[in-house]
Amino acid sequence: MADALALDEVVRFTSDLIRIDTTNRGGGDCQERPAAEYAAARLSEAGLEPTLLERTKGRTNVVARIEGTDPSADALLVHGHLDVVPAHAEDWSVHPFSGEIRDGVVWGRGAVDMKNMDAMILAVVRAWARDGVRPRRDVVIAFTADEEASAEDGSGFLADQHPGLFEGCTEGISESGAFTFHDGSGRQLYPIAAGERGTGWLKLTARGRAGHGSKVNRSNAVTRLAAAITRIGAYEWPLRLTPTVRAALTELAALYGIEGDLDDVDGLLEKLGPAAALVEATVRNSSNPTMLSAGYKINVIPGEAVAYVDGRYLFGGEDEFRTTLDRLTGPDVEWEFHHREVALQAPVDSVMYAKMRAAVEEFAPEGHVVPYCMSGGTDAKQFSHLGITGYGFAPLKLPEGFDYQALFHGVDERVPVEALHFGVRVLDRFLRTA
Repeated sequence: MADALALDEVVRFTSDLIRIDTTNRGGGDCQERPAAEYAAARLSEAGLEPTLLERTKGRTNVVARIEGTDPSADALLVHGHLDVVPAHAEDWSVHPFSGEIRDGVVWGRGAVDMKNMDAMILAVVRAWARDGVRPRRDVVIAFTADEEASAEDGSGFLADQHPGLFEGCTEGISESGAFTFHDGSGRQLYPIAAGERGTGWLKLTARGRAGHGSKVNRSNAVTRLAAAITRIGAYEWPLRLTPTVRAALTELAALYGIEGDLDDVDGLLEKLGPAAALVEATVRNSSNPTMLSAGYKINVIPGEAVAYVDGRYLFGGEDEFRTTLDRLTGPDVEWEFHHREVALQAPVDSVMYAKMRAAVEEFAPEGHVVPYCMSGGTDAKQFSHLGITGYGFAPLKLPEGFDYQALFHGVDERVPVEALHFGVRVLDRFLRTA
């Protein structure tokens, strides 16, 4: 079991990493290198030989391998990203890059997404070094750049240019799973991610006839674009159940003693109450308009208007997604993928899943582990191109009223110290037995 020093280190490492500003605005100006060097130094102190790799100067990734005791066993990838989304200090109760520890809580951008998990990984690896522990299978540690944008400088670059570093890896774990979800009735759920919707970020372009704003114009690019994004934003995508979501609904229905009628998913979700939040975003594809750009002067009708849409599609649902977008945009608007990545599906009846479940249940026997599918995506998408099956497993035991999911990319992001201690213990237990 992780020692007392590991519990102290995970808190300190989380705070230290938060204080290193690795804001990723998506324009390529992020500098993960200071955080990468920090992580690499902690790994080196544990006797490992980390490799630092960059596609672009300052956009640094760290990879290290821990040799297992069974050379015939497949390797396991454990990865976390070093970048964070922007934060505006004036909106926060504490400075978002202070890493302040107050009243048993670590505050700052990255506290849950995902410098907490980075710190857990470092703390466990260092505890193993102190105790002479070696896992059964090789464990490859990867700290990546650029996850909060395209991953081109991070996991995409590693998977494409350095696949040899991940030789033998068949499964991997990363963010967004095994956290406490309080359902409001006293039950504590621990959802483990076994799938992700695909990423379909879209650029829409409408073209028309430029002209004076006072004249009649039946070929107005802004009007054409507005009509298209209105159709997209209002569209009701049909229900589609992937194996992971089907398993989640089945297990939740059994837990709540509800007849699991999968022919009436909306009715079942209503009966699940607050627990429906774990699955309701993943029973359909989605498309949300997010950005608009057109014109340069109020009395000039522009010849072009552009919009961006955050689209997500289910495993097996990309063809439907494309066909529907063709219909919704219509003949006057072109669309293309601004960024596209695959949807993922992982088995919930695997030995890997059973071991993750057992690790959580050892330290949270009152909890109920259930599978779920992430509505968004992680670096597991890029690593899947190497044949690595990804799960979301970054364990945290959270108090009631602590809205973990709302803090992702939110204001006053923070994580309780006790949650980090729980995470280290569970992660240590899992990795020893995996």
